[in-house]
Amino acid sequence: MSDHVLIERPQSAPGVQVIRLNRPEKKNAITRAMYQTLTEAMRSADVDPAVRATLLLGSEGCFSAGNDMADFLTVAMGGSMGREVVDFLHALAAHNKPIVSGVDGLAIGIGTTIHLHCDMTIASPRSLFRTPFVDLALVPEAASSLIAPRLMGHQRAFALLVAGEGFTAEEARAAGLIWKVADAAETEAFQVATRLAAKPPEALRAARNLMRGDREEVAGRIDEEAHHFSVRLRSAEARAAFEAFMARK
Repeated sequence: MSDHVLIERPQSAPGVQVIRLNRPEKKNAITRAMYQTLTEAMRSADVDPAVRATLLLGSEGCFSAGNDMADFLTVAMGGSMGREVVDFLHALAAHNKPIVSGVDGLAIGIGTTIHLHCDMTIASPRSLFRTPFVDLALVPEAASSLIAPRLMGHQRAFALLVAGEGFTAEEARAAGLIWKVADAAETEAFQVATRLAAKPPEALRAARNLMRGDREEVAGRIDEEAHHFSVRLRSAEARAAFEAFMARK
């Protein structure tokens, strides 16, 4: 289990499992070990009746800067991609409890697309959502190429996922990526998750499943994107993009 992911079930929020990204010195960039811990937390909550809602949080000023670039560079130089990322995306998409997220500050790459699988996201006014996939010679992930156009229309989804345009919190709300903008985003996210956890669980599950519909298409798109992502990671232009990024650091 990675120490960079904190998992707790606070007494102040009965029935809520809190999963917090806790690598602030790296802007909560997610490593392979962190993905494995995230997957285990999602799957354990799936089968635990004591957990009635999942709350995803980052740190003050940063939800997540996305995938760890050192891991990307390792793959680009011929290393193994591993299954950790894809396993997490499938666990996220298949999660059978309501997912609430609270965002403050940067939400980059997977730090943005993760919220497409959340049921209610609250973001602070200073939050910024951006997915620079193509800038890094990559493609969208997390089934975002399927979900985002349906959610926000082709042009806004293209601006986000392909052009790499940043969305402010208000723009993300208007696009349907998040539910609400609030100054105390984390506090409100706790309150929302607690209220959901207090609802009749069987009715809540049935209502959520009806809204989400058949998840096979989402699972299939996750795998399709992962294939293209893996190919792109090993491309010469991706290696050059990663090396340039690391050099700027």
